[in-house]
Amino acid sequence: MRILVATDAWHPQINGVVRTLTTLARAVSNRGATIEFVTPDGFPSFPLPTYPDMRCAIPNGREIARRIEAIAPDAIHVATEGPIGWAVRGYCLRRKLPFTSSYTTKFPEYISARMPIPESWSYAVLRRFHNASAVTMVSTNSLADELKSRGFTNIGMWTRGVDTDLFRPDRAIDIGLKRPVFMTIGRVAVEKNLDAFLSLDLPGSKAIIGRGPEEERLKKHYPDTTFFGSLSDESLASHLAAADVFVFPSLTDTYGVVQLEALACGVPVAAFPVTGPIDVITGHPIGVLNKDLKTACLEALRISRESCREFALTRSWDNSAKQFLGNVSKFATDTFRRAA
Repeated sequence: MRILVATDAWHPQINGVVRTLTTLARAVSNRGATIEFVTPDGFPSFPLPTYPDMRCAIPNGREIARRIEAIAPDAIHVATEGPIGWAVRGYCLRRKLPFTSSYTTKFPEYISARMPIPESWSYAVLRRFHNASAVTMVSTNSLADELKSRGFTNIGMWTRGVDTDLFRPDRAIDIGLKRPVFMTIGRVAVEKNLDAFLSLDLPGSKAIIGRGPEEERLKKHYPDTTFFGSLSDESLASHLAAADVFVFPSLTDTYGVVQLEALACGVPVAAFPVTGPIDVITGHPIGVLNKDLKTACLEALRISRESCREFALTRSWDNSAKQFLGNVSKFATDTFRRAA
């Protein structure tokens, strides 16, 4: 099966969506399928407001159609709700082609954190976007329940996996920080709620891996925090494995693949009891969820690193790929082969 995946998030961006899609492509190939991407590459673009390092594509409808028809996919999946996603969605609707989509980012909460736009308005737009798809894939049961309560239909599950060969305890290096090391990873932006972590009175050291529009402000406000900037692959894994606790202060992430990456490195998680952490951590001795994030951080120090690693080993990308393929294969067509 040849699957087209449309995404606005793509290299050189370093984030959970890009890492997920890149790893998914490798995982489905082991099951006899291939993924071809339609991305912003080759289209003019402009910097996103408040995100100068991230660019938004301006797709051309004819070029979108040409790329889709050149790939001649058996199934189409729209991974993001940006201009590329809307363009591919529009192509499918005009030609009455079924497509699937995935809900990976709580954009209404992100937008309302920056602009005086009610979340209900943004959810109305996203509901219109996703309810046109045959299946909207989500990564957790709690997110599925939330979207259903907001009027989203045709919800399906697509869990996430972790590369346990890349992320593993024995990659740990000396990062030169006083222990214990409390670390977080992700976009350095307001929606990640980093002040809730950096303002805590904790022993040892605090560290952040990632870049974003809040970086300079946070550096000035929290001079004792170490900012490592953007890291990837082995360097990311080596720094992450060197931490004692992975702190996940976000209140708006739908999953947070980086939680699994930390656990694969044997690093326990401290987080608020919200969507994402609830679904990953609850019922397992691998982290602490508490409305008091400081309490969660300190209690997480007592968690067995071996238990974290053992849990991560059960979260394979093969199972994630199997779920994804199960969703898209229900709506595969031979439209393009007939046209050829």
